[in-house]
Amino acid sequence: MKTIPPHAARTLLEQGALLVDIRERDEHARERIPGACCVPVSQLADAPLLREAAGRVVLFHCRSGMRTQANATALQAATGCEAYLVEGGLDAWKRAGLPVTGDAGAPLELGRQVQVTVGALLLIASALAATVSPWFVLVDAALGAGLLFAGVSGFCGMARLLARMPWNHALRAPG
Repeated sequence: MKTIPPHAARTLLEQGALLVDIRERDEHARERIPGACCVPVSQLADAPLLREAAGRVVLFHCRSGMRTQANATALQAATGCEAYLVEGGLDAWKRAGLPVTGDAGAPLELGRQVQVTVGALLLIASALAATVSPWFVLVDAALGAGLLFAGVSGFCGMARLLARMPWNHALRAPG
């Protein structure tokens, strides 16, 4: 699939192209290109929006362009029409001085919430291991094993748990 620079993408948007953000809903809620529809890459097969886009140009973007590049074949297959990847994603869009919108009050992306939580737990457990009991190092080992498992399997129990927290409830509904 071909890439298109942000300014050329904006021109196509002004001519009626459909812009699809393939990031997860929590990322889209925090910051997005105005008018972009959110269809996470994990939900491409069940996206009627893409099947109804016949005859329109479809533009895909993520944050940096890496996800769209990695999923280019699946994205092309999901549309069946003329489609492009926005080169450099949302980051390049912003660097080009094009408008973005969002909700600064939206919760951090789940990946960052996991990083903050695991980092805090590692720091606390390390301090407790140094000052209270060396057995607290087992907490560090468990967290490390959890991160390793998440990286290898693609399943992150911490992210699933954090997604259920009250501050993330608004992100469950499609939108």
